[in-house]
Amino acid sequence: MTTDEAQTSTEQQWGRVLICGGTDWPKLGRKDRGGSSGVENGESENPDLLEPYLLRSLLNVKSVSIHTSCAGCHFVVIDIEGQAWLFGRNGFSALGVPDSEFISENAPRLVKATDLGAPKGTRFVHAACGRNHTLLVGSDGSVWAAGQNNLGQCGQHVSSEVSAFHTVSVNHGGKKEHVVQAAAGITFSLVLTKSGKVFAFGSAEKGQLGNGTTGERITTGNKTTFDIETTPVYVKELDGKHIVKIVSGQQHSLALDSTGVVYGWGYNGYCRLGLGNQVDALKPKVVPQFAGPNEATMAMDIVAGPSNSIVVDKQKMYWMAGKWKNSGEGSSGSPYSTFRYMQDIMACKVIIARSGGVTHWLVTPDDDGSPMTVCWGQNANNGELGLGPEERKSSSKPTRNSPLVGIHVFDIAAGQNTTLFLAKPNDKFSDMPRHPEDVNPPSLCVGCGKDHGEDDSPLECDKCDSPWHLQCLDPPLDAVPDGEWFCPDCLDDPGAPVGAWAVKKDKPKAKAKAKRAPPAAEDEDNEGGAKRKAAPTARAAPAPKKKKQ
Repeated sequence: MTTDEAQTSTEQQWGRVLICGGTDWPKLGRKDRGGSSGVENGESENPDLLEPYLLRSLLNVKSVSIHTSCAGCHFVVIDIEGQAWLFGRNGFSALGVPDSEFISENAPRLVKATDLGAPKGTRFVHAACGRNHTLLVGSDGSVWAAGQNNLGQCGQHVSSEVSAFHTVSVNHGGKKEHVVQAAAGITFSLVLTKSGKVFAFGSAEKGQLGNGTTGERITTGNKTTFDIETTPVYVKELDGKHIVKIVSGQQHSLALDSTGVVYGWGYNGYCRLGLGNQVDALKPKVVPQFAGPNEATMAMDIVAGPSNSIVVDKQKMYWMAGKWKNSGEGSSGSPYSTFRYMQDIMACKVIIARSGGVTHWLVTPDDDGSPMTVCWGQNANNGELGLGPEERKSSSKPTRNSPLVGIHVFDIAAGQNTTLFLAKPNDKFSDMPRHPEDVNPPSLCVGCGKDHGEDDSPLECDKCDSPWHLQCLDPPLDAVPDGEWFCPDCLDDPGAPVGAWAVKKDKPKAKAKAKRAPPAAEDEDNEGGAKRKAAPTARAAPAPKKKKQ
């Protein structure tokens, strides 16, 4: 890593990952799936998490961005070192691992750009998830893809799947383009380059490639087929427009240029493109509402949901088009044909907007200026709204997410049945439940294997709950440290599996060096800091752990 890259890394905003919703990855959204999934010994029940939980496996990983798809059941977390952590459903090897139905969130897969053949110092800077494929973008401008490739959506010759991450060649005018962003639908992918150009590959069936044609034709057996592009094709209609962001829903896409103009193309069922009709757009079309000349009403951000689109204008007002609920205005019978503001949130200044399988999210300043997380959505049957175990799973109206009150959320990844949050550590973290709740920690001090009595109650690791006497650390600690504290084993192996997924190690009963995360008060990116309490004295035997209060 160069000096400049190292400086950038230290300045990045980072946080901890929280999760709510479904974790039974093979069965999510599938009514025909029977049996149970999990580890071989059956210890994992893969619960629906009805409120946001701190994800233990990544609790000692400083994460800077999280990525998923409104149609996907898998996630990519990028950390401050530019490494990717992948977990969730692995259909068609979407996570780059063959012959594995899923990768547990309790044992995420670590991928480094150099593992994929990138030059030393290359970091991941962006990622995109389709329903069954994944794209990773490197700081050197490269892009890799893995997963389902029956329609060329991985940028390789057509095959049922690409079982490991392969480079996608993005060229224009005989020169390699430097990719900075990616987006993915079910059967297609997009990439955005540093020069503001957009390239598309995969199926052209609904105009998703934006090249003006679907290539529809009748083939043998009276079957209908469409054009497939396995090499990224330049979207000429956006020529001369400096695009700064791209997003994709299941079968449509939006692009935002540097002036604030929004373009939409692809499938236009339920008026999801906000163009006033339901005619598929085979080329990018300007959305008139955000075309100016009044700069305040032009766009600042764009979001694509499964059957809807969202635009945040430069006044930070939230606008939606398409279908977003089951009955009434905004339903399949009465979709928003053009972009409309929603009465319940028209006074909210939007900081973040996201759209998942059935969920909708925004972060807005509360009365005291702190971030407030608002959510709504019908048929959120897996708890992906995270409203709490005593609350309704769904909400047809925008609702404050009470469990996240006091939590500074700065990124949201809304999947088909699961939601991730990225939040700055603060005092409230010590009150948050952790997933999995019970990790079966040792009952006695890991360092000495003994109970020293109440005068030296063990300190509990934030991640694995293992107890350590202050005097058994090297050097010994005089007091319980402020902020997060991780045991030597967890600090030596960031992102290591937890609970039933953890690899048991034979540990010598000897002193270990005291290692801990910097106290939150000493870290500019870690506001506040939760004070860790000493664990109770020796427990007689491992027992189901109570939720932290």
